[in-house]
Amino acid sequence: MEPEQTTFAVDPWLEQGLPEGIRIHRVKAMSLKWGRIPGFGSLGFRSMRALARRGDHVLSGRHFDLIYFSTTVFEVHCLGPRWRRKFGLPFIIDYQDPWVNDYYLEHPDVTPPGGRVKYGIVSFLHRRMEPWVLKSCSGITSVSSAYPTQIFKRYPRFSNMPFIVKPFPVDPNDFGDERILPEQKQFNSEDGKIHWMYLGVVIPAMELALRSLFRALVREENKDLLANLELHFIGTNYARGEKAKPVVLPIADEYGLTGYVNEQEERIPYCEVISCLRTSDALMVLGSNDSGYSASKISPCLLARKPLLVIFHEDSPVSRMLDEVGGAHRISFGDHVEATDLANDVHEKWIVSKNYQKVLPLVESSFLSHTASASAVDLCNFFASVVDEN
Repeated sequence: MEPEQTTFAVDPWLEQGLPEGIRIHRVKAMSLKWGRIPGFGSLGFRSMRALARRGDHVLSGRHFDLIYFSTTVFEVHCLGPRWRRKFGLPFIIDYQDPWVNDYYLEHPDVTPPGGRVKYGIVSFLHRRMEPWVLKSCSGITSVSSAYPTQIFKRYPRFSNMPFIVKPFPVDPNDFGDERILPEQKQFNSEDGKIHWMYLGVVIPAMELALRSLFRALVREENKDLLANLELHFIGTNYARGEKAKPVVLPIADEYGLTGYVNEQEERIPYCEVISCLRTSDALMVLGSNDSGYSASKISPCLLARKPLLVIFHEDSPVSRMLDEVGGAHRISFGDHVEATDLANDVHEKWIVSKNYQKVLPLVESSFLSHTASASAVDLCNFFASVVDEN
């Protein structure tokens, strides 16, 4: 996709890390003005025709064994059946998030991203696309074991489909000194303040974890810590520009923390993310009350080797990962946790213990399986098995 036709941050640094010889095809989607139409103005629908035409051209020009869709622009997956029909190629789709999400049906008190009307239209369309695509699909990859479980429960006829679960990997080379990173511009690391950093979207389902942190901080005995503390929340919103509204600051204001919390709603390039991770005094990763939720940010945060607070559901993929690799001060919660109890845990295990000053060791041997190189081997072996079956 041409960069100007998306609302995502452009990151030339990340592209420079691609292996030499990789061919990149960019297409022109329909104008961003179509974004005003709920559902049909999404990047997937705007780019569908251009991707189909370019894909037809590329696939007809040389031999391929497999097509792999790895994107949360789920509408693009609909090209899989097209290319299987035209070129006889098996395809695999990746679930970085659920394509069809029942969370907001099960939690009607939570407002979905984009509001109920827009989300309702998109959900209606996705519930019709997913089973149609899966009917022709040859395999699934997923960052969470919960997602294949949900899919096969929703569509029992696909329960024999091959799948592999691989959490979001990270390339340790990104944290080395070989590649020059830009200076982070989110805060002055030499101002004498203590800087805690959270990077990533904040959705309503994370409110329990966020409020537990704020509730723990505002206790009277923490006033000396607060006097020198700044909390930074970067990239909290899916939207950009005028549509990106603060989601953390209104909650911080409820707890009297407005002066201690900085929020930048728009996302920043990955190279700036790494720079922020490396210069912060401590890092925070907040989880959802959806037990199937994983987090792409967890591995980079672990590699940054900073004091790391993780507040996550006890049954989440992140909790299981941290059981293996360590590296974080983890505070877990269950489905029926009381907010006061969770805040007490945060207060005792992070603040009173001064764990915000302590870096926990990482079990390097266990962490290897979460690196990009190890994940690439596992994925290629899975791809080969799917090709053999087709």
